[in-house]
Amino acid sequence: MSSEGDFRVAESDLEEIRRMAKERGCSDKEIEEMIEDFKKGMTSVDSLTREERNFLKSPPKPLETTDIAGVAKYIAEGHAKNIIVMCGAGISVSAGIPDFRTPGTGLYYNLQKYNLPRPECLFTLDYFRENPKPFFEFAKCLYPGQYHPTLVHYFIRLLHQHGLLLRNFTQNIDTLEEVAGIPRDKCVFCHGSFAEAHCIKCGKEYTPKFVRDKVFANEIATCESCGSYVKPDIVFFGEKLPGEFFEKSDEDFPKCDLLIVMGTSLKVQPFASLIGMVSDDVPRLLINMEVVGAKPAPPPADAPEQELFAYRTSPLFAFNDPENRRDALFKGPCDDGIIALAKALGWDKELQEMFEAPFTPTSA
Repeated sequence: MSSEGDFRVAESDLEEIRRMAKERGCSDKEIEEMIEDFKKGMTSVDSLTREERNFLKSPPKPLETTDIAGVAKYIAEGHAKNIIVMCGAGISVSAGIPDFRTPGTGLYYNLQKYNLPRPECLFTLDYFRENPKPFFEFAKCLYPGQYHPTLVHYFIRLLHQHGLLLRNFTQNIDTLEEVAGIPRDKCVFCHGSFAEAHCIKCGKEYTPKFVRDKVFANEIATCESCGSYVKPDIVFFGEKLPGEFFEKSDEDFPKCDLLIVMGTSLKVQPFASLIGMVSDDVPRLLINMEVVGAKPAPPPADAPEQELFAYRTSPLFAFNDPENRRDALFKGPCDDGIIALAKALGWDKELQEMFEAPFTPTSA
């Protein structure tokens, strides 16, 4: 077939389309109707719907085993060329940055000194307008430049260097992805980051240095034009996600041939729903301290058809399904899972060298 950038429908293309569509179980009538559509002027892959793209793709090979070894074999055999990584705060815990929800150590469990009405107020715009001090005190502890990236961050960079990373969708605001050397255009900061800042009233843009200097001087960043507060472009509750999140998720997930999910509770929408945006037969790997986003064991074969249909079509992980050959699980610290995966791929030495390279924290 022609390249994605120049999808000219030559006769050889049509034969390839017929072959792949047959592999997908399409009837002769369906195949010929699709061919006729192409002949009428379809000249670019970009004009295909998500369903049509999936229709034409050869079905991904199922995992031989639903574990780290099975995923490593899948990658090593060349089946994964467009890997998407989804990650949350759990991948940064070993860097010294606590996650949000772990009992006893998570950020939400250690906010008593701020006397907040409830923990979530720290990231609520109404409360920030009323009292920005708790947020700026918190920001000082979390500000980028103080922490060394983890093995997970460097593994994502390795995926890029091996030409396998399509995109890294991260919930994190610590920007350790960029510190680790992952190119900015390979990252989608789903909940924003400290990289930009704006006045919450007039919208005037400020440099990261302006806000950082204020934070480390124990001052509140205020707008030089209107006197209102300046906030880093971190998405607070009730705020819209960056447009890049929606653009790249629509663009990338139909192309994905392996999804790796790490260090997230999968409780925050719409990020959590991304696991269901890959094609139904694309392998997925969860590396996490807890099992999240999983459906229960399948209902009995004689269950009502509606219940069986709901189970079959659920986008959640199928770890509990005896017939599962798609979803792999590593339950434990993210670094441990990544070490195991890197070792199985023969990348462990390369990963360790990256991780041990000199790191200089940004001065306050």
